[in-house]
Amino acid sequence: MTPPHTKPSSGRGLGTLSQGGTAKAAGYDPNSKPPRGQSCPVPGTKSSLSHYDPSGRISMVDVSAKAITSRTATAHAFVRMRPSVIRALPGNQKGNPLEIARIAGITAAKRTADLIPLCHPLPLAHIDVQCTVRRNGIEIRAEAATQAQTGVEMEAMTAAAVAALTVYDMTKALDKGIEIQDLYLIEKTGGKSGDYRRRKKSR
Repeated sequence: MTPPHTKPSSGRGLGTLSQGGTAKAAGYDPNSKPPRGQSCPVPGTKSSLSHYDPSGRISMVDVSAKAITSRTATAHAFVRMRPSVIRALPGNQKGNPLEIARIAGITAAKRTADLIPLCHPLPLAHIDVQCTVRRNGIEIRAEAATQAQTGVEMEAMTAAAVAALTVYDMTKALDKGIEIQDLYLIEKTGGKSGDYRRRKKSR
């Protein structure tokens, strides 16, 4: 049976990767393998994807030869909600939504390797999640630090994402239309690729 045609959600994405049409048009073939002994190149960049072994199979990156160094990362998420939902936060019958979200984010960071298949388990030296009430929602900022052979970006991103999901869970009874937005890496330090700081978008 021929699968139904699926339109991409927007003109900016890669489209439906399972069918490959739009993705191939963008220079990416989800079914292709890198040449033997090479990593998978990223179209339009000098970078490559590292989660391939020399035969082209998906593989966890071997970091055993890397030195243990200090690494940090900070991630962001935003939960957009109506002012009436924000006003109702202190009276939530489940408890303080922001404090529960903070603890959920910290817990999730420690379980990142269980959630993201090719992430390395890391000994986290520090993880903190802050939930701040804004005029149109809740801003979440997660920070993670480690002494390890690979970066801690995914731990910070996972903490921010799960904290945002927890805010939704704690408030969905008031409004099912609450949106989780703007999940991204703010900055990271350490490692072979050096430091990174997200550029602020001009308005």
